[in-house]
Amino acid sequence: MGYLFTSESVSEGHPDKVADQVSDAILDELLRQDAESKVACETLVTTGLVVVSGEVKTKGFVPVQNIARKVIERIGYTDAAYMFDSGSCGVISALHEQSEDINRGVERESEEDQGAGDQGMMFGYACKDTEDYLPLPLYLSHVLLKELAAIRREEKVMTYLRPDSKSQVTVEYSEDNKPLKVHTIVVSTQHDEFDEDEPMLAKIKSDVQEILIPRVKAILPKEQQHLFDDYILHVNPTGKFVIGGPHGDTGLTGRKIIVDTYGGKGAHGGGAFSGKDSSKVDRSAAYATRHIAKNLVAAGVADEILVQVAYAIGVAKPVGLYINTYGTAKVDMSDTQIAEAVETIFDLRPSAIVKRFGLKNPIFEPTAAYGHVGRTPYTDSVEFIENGQKVSKEVEFFTWEKLDFVDEIKTKFAL
Repeated sequence: MGYLFTSESVSEGHPDKVADQVSDAILDELLRQDAESKVACETLVTTGLVVVSGEVKTKGFVPVQNIARKVIERIGYTDAAYMFDSGSCGVISALHEQSEDINRGVERESEEDQGAGDQGMMFGYACKDTEDYLPLPLYLSHVLLKELAAIRREEKVMTYLRPDSKSQVTVEYSEDNKPLKVHTIVVSTQHDEFDEDEPMLAKIKSDVQEILIPRVKAILPKEQQHLFDDYILHVNPTGKFVIGGPHGDTGLTGRKIIVDTYGGKGAHGGGAFSGKDSSKVDRSAAYATRHIAKNLVAAGVADEILVQVAYAIGVAKPVGLYINTYGTAKVDMSDTQIAEAVETIFDLRPSAIVKRFGLKNPIFEPTAAYGHVGRTPYTDSVEFIENGQKVSKEVEFFTWEKLDFVDEIKTKFAL
């Protein structure tokens, strides 16, 4: 007998994601000016108000109001009717200096000895559900909302859409963990006011079924499109979703960590990502463990892998590395032996992780919506400030998603 597994996603206009994007935009602005910036930025958004707080150590300066308004405008909150818009919302900054007690454990005379910015455990996960090695329910939840946002910005159909939305996908799996079908889809989207509620709900549900879902199916490989042959669909189950965004629900940085990672598959260490520079292993080590898991699965070591790493604050070397292949290993080794081999391939000291992925570059705002993992690496031109002058450089994004260790892993494991 198989089973059902469900994951959810939220759009860039969801209040918690608005907060995440503001926090990461502020982090990026400081890294543009000072690559050694230490940042822990938290954002709260509510009706007509943005509050930015946290600790920083930097030589740069961040115009908090300008950055916050720019992010909010990009997301689409540009109408006073939303009760939260980029032009009129208040923006309060309460940023202050980083604690010296924390900083002394992070910055060392030798860069290789840089200690972890905090204690804790971080997890990375990968499986063979999708081409991106992401669990299918989460992948589909993200794609639904990315396509919904694209439709909103195109302004050709579904012109009533507003920025806030959520999705949830339940997938039926076989006993051997293979996706069989999409069982249930839930889409809740903020919308303009209609004259009557019942025709409004019917219109939105019809558009989701006839416009949105066909666009999502077209993105999937042909061999997976049949998964949508028979499914249950719920659209705006409460019947109305006009009041949304930060006016409908206060948003906070770091409240969507399962959406950010694996949708409930695998595990999560508990630490949020957005607003934190790479000295915080909550973020950098979570990226590193995802990179390990993805490359191991891609190399054929196992069909499904969970990687855990743990640190002590101020200590460079991890206190532990754990791997679970869920009985899917394709090599004649125990999970402990696989972990021992992995330790000889990947350097998990914080400074090594930062170098490997280029995490002192301003690359984080794009991670703050639709997942930090399962994304396609790319290169883009980014503006830096050096000696008071603007300088353009090519920078790699989502480097932890690269399959650049597959050959080395195959050699190590004789695959």
